[in-house]
This record gives sequence, structure tokens and C-alpha cells, in this order.
Amino acid sequence: MANLPNGGPIVDDQLEVLEQAGVLMQGEKILEIASYSALREKIKNTGAELQEITEPMVLLPGFIDAHTHLCYAGSRAKDYALRVAGKTYLDIARSGGGILDTVRKTRAASQEELVKTLLQRCARHLAEGVTTCEVKSGYGLTVADELKMLEAIQTANQQQALELVPTCLAAHMCPPEFTSPKEYLEMVVRELLPIVKAKNLAKRVDIFIEDTAFSEELALEYLQKAKELGFEVTVHADQFSTGGSHVAAQVQAISADHLEASGTHELEMMKQAKVVATVLPGASLGLGMHYAPARQMLDQGLCVAIATDWNPGSAPMGDLLLQAALLGASQKLTMAETLAGITYRAALALGLQDRGTLATGQLADFIAFPTDHYQEILYVQGKLKPTKIWKKGNLVHG
Repeated sequence: MANLPNGGPIVDDQLEVLEQAGVLMQGEKILEIASYSALREKIKNTGAELQEITEPMVLLPGFIDAHTHLCYAGSRAKDYALRVAGKTYLDIARSGGGILDTVRKTRAASQEELVKTLLQRCARHLAEGVTTCEVKSGYGLTVADELKMLEAIQTANQQQALELVPTCLAAHMCPPEFTSPKEYLEMVVRELLPIVKAKNLAKRVDIFIEDTAFSEELALEYLQKAKELGFEVTVHADQFSTGGSHVAAQVQAISADHLEASGTHELEMMKQAKVVATVLPGASLGLGMHYAPARQMLDQGLCVAIATDWNPGSAPMGDLLLQAALLGASQKLTMAETLAGITYRAALALGLQDRGTLATGQLADFIAFPTDHYQEILYVQGKLKPTKIWKKGNLVHG
């Protein structure tokens, strides 16, 4: 995938498929990719370790989930029951359910409890081929509880192989202790973000722009201040109404995520600002609503990443491969476009240049599927899982 475009359509014929190939690793990085027989001959007298796979396998870059809320406490099964019975996501939020329900449960949980449940979710994600995963805070909404979440993410990152990329989402919504969203955001900028920066708990800041969260005007001011503090910024945008994508374009956010409500105008603004469009099919499935217009995004030339939005409310499934396959079938994405959305284009959504492709100099993050053709992986829509997984050159599963 190393020579594929960063944005716009990709046809399957553009994928470079190597038969009987091997990967030569040095430390955490890929040193060379070539025919297996040539590489075996090259290392014959070096004493290098040889890992030989004799059964038919397809090797892909490790999957990258560029948008999740994996750190949380409790369940929102009650919310789900209300939604399938006819209540809307916004109705539930306005009545005290939704995000604030998880906030209450996460505040009550200890850091140790958050680490334990986060590790369990990481183990499942890794086993399904995800080798890099973004994780947001945002269920604390106080200085102490946001720091507790980010420290839990940091601790979990040190205890298992799945690499976690933390994002501070203190601007998830205005907590009940504040009547003014403006005053809350000012507090976050004044009291929380400097600590996050000093402790290196996150390099990214996110905000949810919606009627039940924060306005465009407040979000623009907040993100500009976050950038001044040295943070990369991303935006929860256009999930139920447009507006967030405008802000993302104005601040040149690294990505705008959701985008179910985006139209041609919004997509063009993001393209001109070089904002990655991250679509979240898990939220569409969880809420019973339409997908973001991924086909139109690609045809307009955007870089499209696909992520799970794994969270306790709107997207509790968390299966990246399954969701990407279903989105691809619905939006008529080529297999190359779908696979790019969960590998190297997802890496771009996180500002990561060292992964997402099988190429010299990239991290040795790759996954092997028990099949003789890559098309089989999406054909069975997520039911075929990798049986061997390498992270930074180490076999961590299989």
C-alpha cells in the first residue's frame, strides 16, 4: 500500500500483491520485503531468527482504530433498549441518560478498575487485528477524573501490546456542575490542559460539537487555544447536524469524525483544509441511522479513515473489520478503499507516518489471515480473523 494515494478513490488493481513473500525485520522496523526464498538465502549465515509459515496466509498491515472511547465504566444497555423502542439518542441524552450516565459510573470507578476493563477491551481488539488504537477521555469531566482516565490509558498502554494513542476529550459535554459551557471550557483550558501537557498524558484534544454538547463558536475558540498550547486537534463533527466540519476546516484539524450529516459543501471545505474524514459505522449501526457518505467523500478526493467509535452508548460493538466490511458493502467501497481506511489512511487520521503499510522503514506491525486471497477477508464480512499478529516485530498472538 506504500504507493497508494492519500486521498480519493482506489481501485483494487492498484494494490500490490506479492506471492510467496517474506518480511525481514530489524528490531521494531521492517528492513525489507521480497520473495521468501531470496530473504531466506540472504540471512542464511547471519544467525537471524527465521519464522516460517507453511500454510496459505495473507499478510496485511496491522489495523488502526483511529477513534474509540474504550476507557469507561458501566453499561448503557438501558439506553440501547430505549433506542430500539423508539427513543432518539438526543432524547435519551436530554432526559439524563447518554453520556452523563457513563460519566457518573466512570467518576465512581477507581483508576485500577478503569485499567482492568480497558485491558480486557484491548485484548479483544488486539486478537482481532488492531495493533494501534486511539482512546479518548471524556467520561470524567472534572480535572481529577479526566486525569484519572488519561492515567489509566497510560498505564494500560504499558501493560499490553496494543499501542494506545490517548486523546483528551474533556470537551465531551458540559458537566452538570457547570451551567455555562463557556465557563467549563475556560476551566479546562486554564486548569486541565496544562497538566495534561506537563505530564505528557495526551498530545491530542477533541471536542463534541452538537446541540447537546458545544456550539461551533465555543468549539472554535477552545480548539484555537488548545493549538496554542501545542496540542493537535480533532473534532466530533456533523453527527446529527452540520457545523462541526466548518470548525474542523477553520482550525485545520487533523481529522473530523462522524460526518453522517455532511453534504457536498462540508466535504469540500474539509478537502481544501486537508482534514481527514473519519467515518464511524459502529455509531450508525448502534443508533440505527444512515452511514456517513464515504463513497461521496472518496469521489470528492478526501482521505477517508474508518474507525469503530467503540463506546458504551452509541457504538458498543467495537469490531473494526466487521464494521468496515459492512460500510464497504453499503457505500460501494472497493476492497482497497476499505482496507486503506483501517490501515494507512487511519494512520494519517492520527498523524502517524510510521505504520499502516508494509514497507521498508515502517513499524513491523502486521497480521496474518488463514486464507489464500486477500478478497476473502472482507468477503465474509468480519468473520475471518487473523491467527497471527506481530507488533513492533514481536509475535504477540498466534
